Amino acid sequence: MDLKISGKTALVCASSKGLGRGCAEALAQAGCALIVNARTSGPLDEAADAIRTEHGVDVTAVAADIVDPEGRARVLDAAGDVDILVTNAGGPPPGYWTDWSRDDFIDALDAAMLTPIALMQALVPGMIERGWGRVVNITSRSVKAPLLPLGLSNSARAGLTGFVAGTSRQIAGKGVTINNLLPGVHDTAPIDGMDGAMAAQKGISRAEARKIRASTIPAGRYGDPGEFGKMCAFLCSQHAGYIVGQNIVVDGGETSTTI
Repeated sequence: MDLKISGKTALVCASSKGLGRGCAEALAQAGCALIVNARTSGPLDEAADAIRTEHGVDVTAVAADIVDPEGRARVLDAAGDVDILVTNAGGPPPGYWTDWSRDDFIDALDAAMLTPIALMQALVPGMIERGWGRVVNITSRSVKAPLLPLGLSNSARAGLTGFVAGTSRQIAGKGVTINNLLPGVHDTAPIDGMDGAMAAQKGISRAEARKIRASTIPAGRYGDPGEFGKMCAFLCSQHAGYIVGQNIVVDGGETSTTI
């Protein structure tokens, strides 16, 4: 399918690897020029070179912490008037509710709620002025069904979800859509780390730990960042203009909900 976004420009945050990289690859395949961002320059530059070579699009790499105001300003300066924004950041650490201080909650809100909002506030007005734009926030399936050890993430991402629910409907008539993608278990470094921790705890191999985790997913496997990226690219396409303020779970059926 031709997504009809060739020639558009997209900013994809945390895109040197994992789900962000999958989104960047899919948008590049659709013909978008990219501004890619991550905190570490080496892996980011490698990703940018690979995408540039594979898809023949312009790719600008900006190594910066998107949560830090100064870093975010550098990214926005490089991005300019983008047509597409994909927000993404690592989730807050797990824990137990009695262990978290006010500062822990502020840090979680800053990364998982306030930073995406700041990016939207900076870039969406230009999209509205030009009459077209797409925003996709990578959040978590935990906003659909909270994950007990991830209270910080549950709280902060739920806040972002509420912001998007209202804002997306205020601007939908301007040709700009905002939606959220809620990933489950995908074949990424954080999940591999969790498998390693499970393997060590249970005294089994990493492969066995992976098999146990995959058995809890109705699809029977981990998601691939590439297929996640293609869903993101579709939401950014010309075909998705009637999808507004939605929370789309991409988790192989693991989250057991009817709505």
